[in-house]
Amino acid sequence: MNKSFVVGSILGAIVVTSGAAFAGYKYLGAANSAEVISAKELHKTIKTPRQECHDEQVTRTKQPKDTNRLAGTGIGAVVGGLLGNQVGGGSGKVLATVAGAAAGGFAGNKIEQKVQQGNTYTETEQRCVTAYDSSELPAGYQVVYLLNGKQHHVHMDHDPGKSIPLKDGQIVIDTK
Repeated sequence: MNKSFVVGSILGAIVVTSGAAFAGYKYLGAANSAEVISAKELHKTIKTPRQECHDEQVTRTKQPKDTNRLAGTGIGAVVGGLLGNQVGGGSGKVLATVAGAAAGGFAGNKIEQKVQQGNTYTETEQRCVTAYDSSELPAGYQVVYLLNGKQHHVHMDHDPGKSIPLKDGQIVIDTK
């Protein structure tokens, strides 16, 4: 026999045997796993509340001691009555005194009201609002796989890679 023929035959046998072994391995591997078509990573948004506070200047009106403004009304009435008494004579003098007292009392009341409204003080108050911090957390994978010629979907807590193992014709999700 020719030496080239023997070497060629041996090399040919090796190539054919290797090809058959590889095809058998692929066939057995395919029967033990499902092919992964896609694995999309999922996330969920978590909102965490927190207090956000700041100081704010607040102006307040002091509580008046004379809430009915009697002092202003009284002083205004006396001054108005004295001024009205200076006008006219006889019975007109009495009428001018009464009218002056009434007008003075009204004016005194309004003057004291303005003084009380202007009697203010400022203090610092802390104002707080609830603010939210957002963060993304992993929520697993949405996996599409091919089994027996049909596409299926499953949620997994990890990336399965290129294939999902099978046991008794069913996928094995938990490989721990």
